[in-house]
Amino acid sequence: MNKLFSFLAGTICGALVGAVTALLLTPASGQQLRSGAEARWNLAMQEAQRAMAEKQQELDAQFEEMKKGK
Repeated sequence: MNKLFSFLAGTICGALVGAVTALLLTPASGQQLRSGAEARWNLAMQEAQRAMAEKQQELDAQFEEMKKGK
């Protein structure tokens, strides 16, 4: 468990250092970075909501099949 925690902590720290480095070395302005990050966030949220709706429909269909089987 301790090794897993150490690995996860190292991974998170590495990701943070990499993100900060990328932000500092990128040629885009702050406004461009913020708008790009916001656009990516919105796209990710839309995809997550779509996937959630698809899974909900799938689970509802499975539930209806189970109810019919009884």
